[in-house]
Amino acid sequence: MKPQSRHTDFTVVVPAFNEEPVVPDLVRELREAFAELELDGEVVLVDDGSTDGTAEKARTEAADWPRFRVVSHPRNLGKTEAMMTGVEVASHRRIILFDADLQHSPTEIPRFLEKMDEGWDIVTGRRVGKYQKPLVSNIYNGLSRLVFRVPVRELNSGMKAFDRKILDGLVLRHDWHRFFVVMAWARGASATEIDIPIYPRRAGVSKYTGLWRVVVGLMDLVSVGFLLFFSRKPLLLFGASGMALVGIGAVAGAVAVYLRFVHAALGFSYYEPSFGLRPLLWLAIGSAIVGVVLAGFGILSEQIAHLRAEIERLGRAGVDRRPRGTDPEGRARD
Repeated sequence: MKPQSRHTDFTVVVPAFNEEPVVPDLVRELREAFAELELDGEVVLVDDGSTDGTAEKARTEAADWPRFRVVSHPRNLGKTEAMMTGVEVASHRRIILFDADLQHSPTEIPRFLEKMDEGWDIVTGRRVGKYQKPLVSNIYNGLSRLVFRVPVRELNSGMKAFDRKILDGLVLRHDWHRFFVVMAWARGASATEIDIPIYPRRAGVSKYTGLWRVVVGLMDLVSVGFLLFFSRKPLLLFGASGMALVGIGAVAGAVAVYLRFVHAALGFSYYEPSFGLRPLLWLAIGSAIVGVVLAGFGILSEQIAHLRAEIERLGRAGVDRRPRGTDPEGRARD
């Protein structure tokens, strides 16, 4: 009798977009790894609206492998959406995110699972070896560590393992798959990393090239930073900015009053700046008005943030955390 594998309860999610040339190798190597390493999980390939027959090729190659499923998007939505679709249809609690380009080996799967067995919620892979765009990747990862203080050195590698529960309540917008580790860690999830080798892409082309991708990544980083730092306490931003502007207005108004009335009353000759006093008065009035508006907006935002927190709390209280395929008592269905 074949011994039961200790590497169970996991789903390998493979987002794929126009990867038809590499699909035969992908299915074959995943299948070989499952057999040789006695892996008792499943594979879900999410075809993200490919136009080259990726889904059809994958179904053909894995036709006699019941552990392999293919899910298709009607059009290209993005890697974040593909990842979330894979998680939603997964039958198991632990998710292995695996890129279709085979720049990582499926034989690394047990290492991720064993690290998760130690109690970690998230395990990321730190790429070891030469890969495309190392400068851009290093800048992005360095900025992310500096801004978010996350305890892993690489966030945008293509292989990660995580407990699906960390996504409960997380809203991942387009292209935010690179930040779900940051967002989950900010909410209390534990995270660590392991070194994994990276291999050259065998076929097809990279989907993340060009200067525009760098700009988008930086803007997303700013957006996520704003969400994490100020969405919970918006008054810190708007209230502080409003108070600063009111202070500037008060100082400008005090200087204008002093120069116009007090300076001469103290026995000094009348003095007026070469640009006149009117700009100072406009600065005082404008700063005070904008400052009060910002402070009021901050107070209103605080009320919205409080309502959001209450909704999230109710959602966490009512969420069904049982893995798919289990009965109400958490036992596996036949």
